[in-house]
Amino acid sequence: MLQRLYQWTMSLADHPRALWVLAVVAFVESSVFPIPPDVLMIPMILARPSRAWLIALVATVFSVLGGMLGYAIGYFFFETLGEPILSALGKADAMAAFNDRFNGVGFWAVLIAGVTPFPYKVITIMSGWTAMPLTTFVVTSVIARALRFFVVAGLLRAFGEPVRHFIEKRLGLMFTLFVVLLLGGFYVVKFL
Repeated sequence: MLQRLYQWTMSLADHPRALWVLAVVAFVESSVFPIPPDVLMIPMILARPSRAWLIALVATVFSVLGGMLGYAIGYFFFETLGEPILSALGKADAMAAFNDRFNGVGFWAVLIAGVTPFPYKVITIMSGWTAMPLTTFVVTSVIARALRFFVVAGLLRAFGEPVRHFIEKRLGLMFTLFVVLLLGGFYVVKFL
């Protein structure tokens, strides 16, 4: 089923209103849809490299807007269902402690999920669930999603079809290694 959904999403890259389709896919991927916008971005940019930056911008803006929907889902779902259940079980204090820990590293959680293959939608919902400050969430989401989509657009614009395989198979790994090295660097600086 996932393969059929992937093929259907790919077929939309040829649609006359592909930019709008990308906006919808980027929006829903940030909260519920399993296929990332890159699936549409890659063929769209290869077909029209001159529109690479516009395509990346649309993916970024609508991904962040969709992330805000994911945040709202987490925020309102927790308020209406999760909190009363935890209070009834006597676990409200444990949840408050978890929220503090998560929000203490929230910037990094959103950044990492926004640029790596980790599902961004999980962090968007978790950010709302823990009531991460909305400004922190939005600013970090803009940085992370712009980094991810503009790097993909830049690579495709500069190198075209030859870099497609690398992006589809290895870019997630490269972003993950980048984040690990970045966090490792901060750890070394902090403790040395």
